[in-house]
Amino acid sequence: MTDPELRSLLRDCLHLWDVKGLIVAAEDGMAIETNAGRFVLQRASPEIRPVRWLLQTPERAAAGRPPRAAPSIVAALSALRNAMGVAGGASLRVAAN
Repeated sequence: MTDPELRSLLRDCLHLWDVKGLIVAAEDGMAIETNAGRFVLQRASPEIRPVRWLLQTPERAAAGRPPRAAPSIVAALSALRNAMGVAGGASLRVAAN
């Protein structure tokens, strides 16, 4: 995933979650700046695979804790949504009639 693709994905997520925020390229990844604080999503180095993404939240940063590890972009976005306090949407259920 390229930086422009990641920025676009994050912008779409904020819109879907109805969160006002600014997404900027940062030295250490993509920064999502909201009223709740600064969240940073960055790619993990290949040495720590299967971890693919690292998410730093304002709370973890304030406590001096390292970023949270995520094995996929889906897991990273779910963690980001939860850290922002956004409620999950309704689950889609598919069933045969």
